[in-house]
Amino acid sequence: MIDLLVAGGGPAGLATAIHAASAGMEAVVIEQRSTPVDKACGEGIMPGGVLALDALGVRVGGRALRGIRYVDGRYCAEALFRDGSGLGVRRTELHAALARRAAELGVRVVTGRVGEVRQSTDTVSAGGLQARWLAAADGLHSPLRHSLGLDLPSRRPRRFGLRRHYRVDPWTDFVEVHWSPFGEAYVTPVGDGLVGVAVLSTVRRGYDAHLAHFPRLLQLLDGPTATPVRGAGPLRQRARRRTAGRVLLVGDAAGYTDALTGEGLALAMASAEAAVRCLRSGRPQAYEGCWRRLSRRHRLLTEGLVRLSGHAAAARLVVPAAARLPSAFAAAVHALQ
Repeated sequence: MIDLLVAGGGPAGLATAIHAASAGMEAVVIEQRSTPVDKACGEGIMPGGVLALDALGVRVGGRALRGIRYVDGRYCAEALFRDGSGLGVRRTELHAALARRAAELGVRVVTGRVGEVRQSTDTVSAGGLQARWLAAADGLHSPLRHSLGLDLPSRRPRRFGLRRHYRVDPWTDFVEVHWSPFGEAYVTPVGDGLVGVAVLSTVRRGYDAHLAHFPRLLQLLDGPTATPVRGAGPLRQRARRRTAGRVLLVGDAAGYTDALTGEGLALAMASAEAAVRCLRSGRPQAYEGCWRRLSRRHRLLTEGLVRLSGHAAAARLVVPAAARLPSAFAAAVHALQ
């Protein structure tokens, strides 16, 4: 019998399968899309996520990142990463690298939909397959989370993200977050001659209309666009809990606060490792507590920043305050590593 069935073949699902296969478990992934899968993503990986990829044996290119920089008009605040470099990498390149590593370890990927999930005392069935456990890694708007009754209403205001790439030489080796009273622009160098720009806001408008609120950034984006605009949202998703019988929620399906701090991929890697570790130790019930501990700092800091960004007057104070209090800004960045 399959030890672990993984619903969703994105980064979180593939990382879960890789951890399981490395631990001697038979892992099978169900995914309806072909590899590699692109999606709206800031594409910046924090140092903790880089270390997690290395531990998985995943080798990926991209551009090294030295830290985080906040920009707002004449104000600028930056903090270097303390525990190694971050990484800017195209989502498609990351996904392809994870898929290669999973294949090396013998992970089987089945093309199809998960559909209905049925559970017994010691098995779970989905997508025509039966396994001992199921990891739901089916994304931000997880159908499995919904079908299992684990969704919680998300607090307003709802935020959305749009991303596009530009063929320009990166002018920075930082992740830059440009602030305005109307939202944020999240800039990540992801390769030679390629920069990704994600805009985050509560306002529903076109990508170019969002960028108009960042005139200094627009001056730097003087090359042609390289990819179409991709969108995601509402970003905030809440779950009642991370387990339901023999099903564990992993990655964005487990709950998501916002893309502002760029920690989504690192948390996906961490939750994948924690889920498999709890299963291997025979303590699946411990996963809820593990997830809460590993995500706590991220949830608190990100929630605080999102609340500030939702008020125009407060948003104008974020970067000036960070510039005047560099040690506090550095401590916040270090807490997210």
